[in-house]
Amino acid sequence: MVLSEPYWDHHIPLPKLGPLHSRLVTAFVALICFINSYNGDFVFDDSEAIINNKDLNPDTPLSNIWKNDFWGSNLSSNSSHKSYRPLTVLTFRINYLLAGGLHPIGFHVLNVALHCVISVLMIDVFAILIGSLVHDGRGVKLNLSPKASFLAALFFAAHPVHTESVAGIVGRADLLCALFFQLSFLVYCKAFQGGDKKFPVLWIFSSILLCAVAMLCKEQGITVLGVNAAFDILMVCNLDIYELAHRLLSRRKSADIGGLVSSGLLMRLALLFLGGSFLLYARWRIMGTGPPSFTEVDNPASFAENVILRIVNYNYYYSLNAWLLLCPWWLCFDWSMGCVPLIKSATDWRIVWPLLLWCCLMGLVYQALCSQDSNKRRTLTFGLVLLVIPFLPASNLFFRVGFVIAERVLYLSSAGYCLILAYTVGYCSCHWKKHKRLLKAATLTLLCVNVARSAQRSQHWRSEQSLFTSALSVCPLNAKVHYNVGKNLADRGNQSAAVKYYREAVRLHPKYVHAMNNLGNILKERNELEEAEELLSSAVHIQPDFAAAWMNLGIVQNSLKKFDKAEQSYWNAIRFRKKYPDCYYNLGRLYADLNRSIDALNAWRNATMLKPDHSLAWNNMVILLDNTGNLAQAELIGKEALKILPKDHTIMFSLANVLGKQEKYKVNTNFFPCSAAFCLFCALAAVLYHRWGKLDLAKRHYELSLRLDPNAPGTKENYNMLKRKLEQRQRTVG
Repeated sequence: MVLSEPYWDHHIPLPKLGPLHSRLVTAFVALICFINSYNGDFVFDDSEAIINNKDLNPDTPLSNIWKNDFWGSNLSSNSSHKSYRPLTVLTFRINYLLAGGLHPIGFHVLNVALHCVISVLMIDVFAILIGSLVHDGRGVKLNLSPKASFLAALFFAAHPVHTESVAGIVGRADLLCALFFQLSFLVYCKAFQGGDKKFPVLWIFSSILLCAVAMLCKEQGITVLGVNAAFDILMVCNLDIYELAHRLLSRRKSADIGGLVSSGLLMRLALLFLGGSFLLYARWRIMGTGPPSFTEVDNPASFAENVILRIVNYNYYYSLNAWLLLCPWWLCFDWSMGCVPLIKSATDWRIVWPLLLWCCLMGLVYQALCSQDSNKRRTLTFGLVLLVIPFLPASNLFFRVGFVIAERVLYLSSAGYCLILAYTVGYCSCHWKKHKRLLKAATLTLLCVNVARSAQRSQHWRSEQSLFTSALSVCPLNAKVHYNVGKNLADRGNQSAAVKYYREAVRLHPKYVHAMNNLGNILKERNELEEAEELLSSAVHIQPDFAAAWMNLGIVQNSLKKFDKAEQSYWNAIRFRKKYPDCYYNLGRLYADLNRSIDALNAWRNATMLKPDHSLAWNNMVILLDNTGNLAQAELIGKEALKILPKDHTIMFSLANVLGKQEKYKVNTNFFPCSAAFCLFCALAAVLYHRWGKLDLAKRHYELSLRLDPNAPGTKENYNMLKRKLEQRQRTVG
């Protein structure tokens, strides 16, 4: 392969650094862009993928990560998203083990480190794509485009669109996928060391194996095989696509197929095709029940009945993705639920953007195919290959995706944009020599702005409060943004402010059942029961299998004394969610209010069977049995509960009350396996004895509690009060 050094490389306004120094600078830039996210919280999707994902727990069998999806749901379940990323989940599990629990700092540090490594490896990828594969006499690969590859890698390291992948822990999937994507490509290139096109089959199998690893991190990894194939055709075999197409269209003698066969190209492409087909088949089999199902709010364009409208809106989405690469200022954690209204007519001015996008792409394609400059053709072609091919799984062309725009899917595609941008800087520097200082200042300014924007955006990702509120100015029509702001406010105790955002979410999306449910809960707590009932009734009418809304509706109806309706609502909740301990608990409360003691006990027993540490259910059983005079049974239930919850002071207090009524004043320490629990029991027993007038026993238990814990809250004050009472009684007797 005889390819010349890019003539424009030395015109790029950057100092020429050695391989080590350029890598260190790139890593440093990547680090300063996102380092301020290292001690951030778990935010947004992290709660489902990490906090609530049982596959991270060391007590869960390791084999589960190969059976469940990215979110911990079984792949065979109809509710599964079918996102099969076991190696990513495995890294989360390792983080959990090393940190001894769910401590986000370790998760964030690894994400930032991965981005630094990927940015450094991009220098090698760009060097090959810009300057080709050239080795010296010792087989060491030469970088014929040191400045261009360095600049492109800097653009990649500092691009703000990467913030979601780096600062959001769930973005680990994109980072790992990109890492093994790069390794697969570099291994494929390694096969041509020395210019031998008939490389050992071992190299191509190694590349396919790394592609499989990338797929086990995220599905997008399969696209590296397309990049490898394009590299083989365009660079290794130096095939001129324009000339080949021209010959075929003009019906002249076509390309020499025999030459392609002798070069081994067809064999390599066949192996790539067979390997990719096998991986896709295996991935399809793993999905089990077929592709995931998404709703209209996830991807409204894919539900448009008119095919033309669907195509127009897909292209509008592509133009928005391109704009995020060009001007990554308007970034948002979620682009669904009305954030991007559909284009529904030809008079919508936004139709200009898809047209502009395709004009730009056609211009780039023309330059990539028809330019007389081989360096330009090569660089622009591979820029387009890297830009388009990794984006294909998110394009809706092959299957419906579950989002409108997702910044994380641009992590790999941004490499193609950075390559084209670096070429643009080099081309302008070469042809506009009179403005070299201006170009240098512009390039430096662009890098600094990107670094500052990345640092600012990663600061947003440090907490849910800052992340959600930052989206209000970007996507004010997004109901999910308002919902998440409201939920965050409610979680922090500011329910009055939360109501405002929940109401706005429901206004923007009148069928947003989760916003209705949460708003109904707040109104219930504020005793605005009629409106709460109306909201929750609407929610279950829109989504009849919404178990949580059925339960909350039952609670409201119970408060409104609509007992029959409340009972029916509770049973509907249980019908749609078989294992629902909280619903059984609330059903038991309803039965207790109706004096249906046996039904109440059965409901609470079901709650404790489904959730053995359900303290309220245990305590209510003890109290109900106590109130109905079943003291012996109440004692048994209380002791059973303390075996499971030995530190629960409410159960201890209820049990102590039962024991006192039976005049069983002697403490059985077998039910209090730890000293703290025994100390608490002594304090509670002392209070009860004090209340019952058994002052000597109360004094003994106060003293015992204070010996175990001299700083027990309230105990010392009660003990002093008792002593004064005893002294007063002695003076009266005397």
